[in-house]
Amino acid sequence: MSLTAAKYNADGTQGGSVMLPEAVFGHAPNAAVLHAYVKMYNTNQRQGTVKTKTRAEVSGGGVKPWRQKGTGRARSGSNTSPVWVGGGRAFGPRPRDHREAMPRKMRRLALLSALALKAQGGAVRIWERSELDAPKTKSVVQPLSQMGVAGRKVLFLDEGILPNLSKSCRNVPWLTRVRAELINAYEVMLAQDLVISPEGLARMTETLVP
Repeated sequence: MSLTAAKYNADGTQGGSVMLPEAVFGHAPNAAVLHAYVKMYNTNQRQGTVKTKTRAEVSGGGVKPWRQKGTGRARSGSNTSPVWVGGGRAFGPRPRDHREAMPRKMRRLALLSALALKAQGGAVRIWERSELDAPKTKSVVQPLSQMGVAGRKVLFLDEGILPNLSKSCRNVPWLTRVRAELINAYEVMLAQDLVISPEGLARMTETLVP
């Protein structure tokens, strides 16, 4: 299945179309693997640092509050009991590692599925961005506005570090710039539009195609 994406010049004006590599964007989306990846990604964001004190850790205890019989009250052995106000927590959360793993081939399939969904939905654009001599947010926002994606969740995939371009993108709340070889399926699915530079497209193809 051949897919094309609109090609835009440095100023954001459309200048034809580009054939997307079938090995990257032409796969049949696998919804089950994609769902499993998103669940794993969200689970791995959990810190697992929440903790409550047990009855052995709270302050107090050591003396029986009152004698066992004859007071008319329920028997009690310690004021650290979970049924007491200020007592320990029974079966409370403890620090733990929530991290889950997924085989590399499944992670790759999830990413290819996400890219295929975006391509089939017409959400992929190729942008021949210009080199910047200095950081300037306007030089990034204006072309993207010309493309009609300003204000939407845009994921810009590029190649290299490029400090001036990175600094120009980081002040735009709806824009995220990521190096093409470092993307994951979650970021792709979260974005409404994918804007890819020719260098980023080449780097992505080199990384994903064995």
